[in-house]
Amino acid sequence: MKDFPPVSIADERIPDDPIPEPTPTPTEPTLIFNPESLIDRFDLERLYAKQQPLEVELGSGDGSFLAGYADSRPASNFMGVERLLGRLRKLDRKGLRLGLTNLRLFRIEASYLVEYMLPRQSASAIHIYFPDPWPKRRHRKNRLVTEAFVESVARALQPGGMLYLRTDDADYFQQMIKFCGASPLFSEESTPADLAEHLTDFERSFHARGIATLSAAYRSLVAP
Repeated sequence: MKDFPPVSIADERIPDDPIPEPTPTPTEPTLIFNPESLIDRFDLERLYAKQQPLEVELGSGDGSFLAGYADSRPASNFMGVERLLGRLRKLDRKGLRLGLTNLRLFRIEASYLVEYMLPRQSASAIHIYFPDPWPKRRHRKNRLVTEAFVESVARALQPGGMLYLRTDDADYFQQMIKFCGASPLFSEESTPADLAEHLTDFERSFHARGIATLSAAYRSLVAP
């Protein structure tokens, strides 16, 4: 496998940027990328050695899903997005141990990245697995999957691209399928069996405790 070169890291921030801590030092090999600008869209040709379909996971946790999935699909590029630095570093270590050259990681708010940094119609798939359910009624406005967010996802996906969702929270799941199902930008699909076999850390924990999980998939029909 081709050796993966270290990624240069800059420390540039903008007001209200949700990244309070520095990423690893430039001398460390890392898959974590700190973009030079947080107001310009990614240049995917500079991010990845090969130009191939891009899949994005929003909220990657410790990377138990993304590392294995990216390793099993070398003909696709992958982007992991996670706000918590400790979790992102775990995924970074897993990706480096596997020698993944098709993976890049970002520490940033998921909704900001989708709306302002992903190029339009650039992603073949977006994965959102077990986002914070914000179960209290007064906190539900903080949930990631909203009507406006679904529209942002549609702009980031290629026509025919896929949105994959998983959660253990039944109320949040109803919100997800309400907004996606009502959108003329998506049609409901089935989750492929080979994708469903790749579990997240949360999913394994829930299954071990006998807690049911819910999933849905939607195909992007047209670019808004």
